[in-house]
Amino acid sequence: MHDLVIRNALLIDGLGRAPRPGSLAVTGGRIAALGDDVGAGREMIDAGGRALAPGIIDNHTHYDAQLTWDRDLAASSSLGVTTAIIGNCGFTIAPCRPEDRDLTIRNLTNVEGMSLEALRAGIRWDFESFPEYLSSLERGGLGINVAAFVGHSGVRTFVMGEDAPKRAATPVEIDRMRAIVVEAMRAGAVGFATSTSPAHNGAGGIPMPSRLADEAELLALTGALGEVGRGVFMLTKGGQTRVEFLEEIAARNGRPVVIAALLHSSTNPEAVFHDLDRIAAARARGRRLVGAVSCCPLTMDFTLAAPYPFEGLAAWQPALGQKGEAFKRVIADRGFRDAIRAELAQPATFRLFNGEWDRVQVVQTARPEHRALENNSLAQIGAERGRDPLDALLDLALAEDLETVFAALLLNADEEAVARLVTHPHGLVSLSDAGAHLTFFNDAGFGLHLLGHWVRDRRALPLEQAVRKLTSEQAYWFGIPDRGRLAPGCAADLMLFDPATVGRGPRQRRFDLPAGAARLTTPPVGLHGVWVNGVRVFDERGPIDPPPRAGRLLREFAA
Repeated sequence: MHDLVIRNALLIDGLGRAPRPGSLAVTGGRIAALGDDVGAGREMIDAGGRALAPGIIDNHTHYDAQLTWDRDLAASSSLGVTTAIIGNCGFTIAPCRPEDRDLTIRNLTNVEGMSLEALRAGIRWDFESFPEYLSSLERGGLGINVAAFVGHSGVRTFVMGEDAPKRAATPVEIDRMRAIVVEAMRAGAVGFATSTSPAHNGAGGIPMPSRLADEAELLALTGALGEVGRGVFMLTKGGQTRVEFLEEIAARNGRPVVIAALLHSSTNPEAVFHDLDRIAAARARGRRLVGAVSCCPLTMDFTLAAPYPFEGLAAWQPALGQKGEAFKRVIADRGFRDAIRAELAQPATFRLFNGEWDRVQVVQTARPEHRALENNSLAQIGAERGRDPLDALLDLALAEDLETVFAALLLNADEEAVARLVTHPHGLVSLSDAGAHLTFFNDAGFGLHLLGHWVRDRRALPLEQAVRKLTSEQAYWFGIPDRGRLAPGCAADLMLFDPATVGRGPRQRRFDLPAGAARLTTPPVGLHGVWVNGVRVFDERGPIDPPPRAGRLLREFAA
């Protein structure tokens, strides 16, 4: 007798084949059988004709710190995710020396929009090296499956200390970093991750350490993947990083390269597709490159106390690292504002904010006399007051001691363009950023959004292809064996949902992080069950309580 049988389901195998009615049996955490009659189970569930698919693999998360206090990751499993890959962009907390812990935390506070108080109160530092970090995760148990990148900024800080974000590395330092990456890969890292994006700034507004690496350093560290013979190179690309250089890395090491973050800008509409064309050309030459794309509009709440959308602008640099009255003096300065206006007037290959003031709204004001401005765009406010929208934004923030909450639709606003991205043969649906920007942003439900908005509502792609993009295609690129598909012998990571209603609900704010810090959540819609390794972690009522922690730390990956 099987442990579990789910009958009367619409089976979607994750491989892109047409859905078919049937049943699925689970024994010992693995799929034992599929078909019309799979026998009896100790637990029998009637799916009622709903879709049964592999669980979502979320390849772009930032749960590295959160996992030390939140082993269950219900914020993702409640949205159909059964496997999360952490350490993206190279923003990791291991390896980390005790003397560098506070710097690491302050960097995460800025670059990932995290609460400093929550990180200081929540992180459990029972590790120093990357292998020790993996062992710590394994000891504490996991609610879902987790794979971890070894991160460039973490490695650089471990070797170079406070110099990591200030200068190029010496040959001796590069050799030490490479040895750490090799050690991490042999301990079970899924790959090596880095960032060259100018939007990625750490404590005090200085660049994240990986941004100081030259091409020689990147070639040496990615060479560790070739030396070990497995692993993925993941890079969040700045405009100066050429796809041709990333193709060279793929050619040297024979390893896949995942290029993020390929998002559509309405002010430079073809740039993202030019990158995908370059990736296609590299693929035609036998290189394994893929572009990480998002199926969601990039919308972010923010205040001027944490002005993440603007921090990638060169003209914003004088404000980076400034606090209190010093910061207010900078943003009040006419020359500072004129420099921002001049930069926004020039085209750019990629930047978060492009001067589209009609897509920036006042969400919440701090003073009653400004209440009428709520739900109005900065373009509208500027026009009504005869002011430039930038001045309207900065003056309102100054008048409210930087407490005004704004919302910006930054990228992926053009639905026709996003449809091209999510159906592109060289685009990997990704970029949830789950675990980062918790106060102002949450796309952990990206998979449900793909199934609801893009499949059902927009009919951009068939259901079976959308499921493939969220499951077996992810497993292929990251070398995750026996997951991402419904087949006998595969791990029983499962998601039961109603295609007619599936999606993500309205954003909600909760205050349940360490030190009472806030986070945004998006509840699931039309999701009826999630199983991790054959154990149910979510049902119609919500996460199973107490959490079963059926997840595993993934250490073995295909070569």
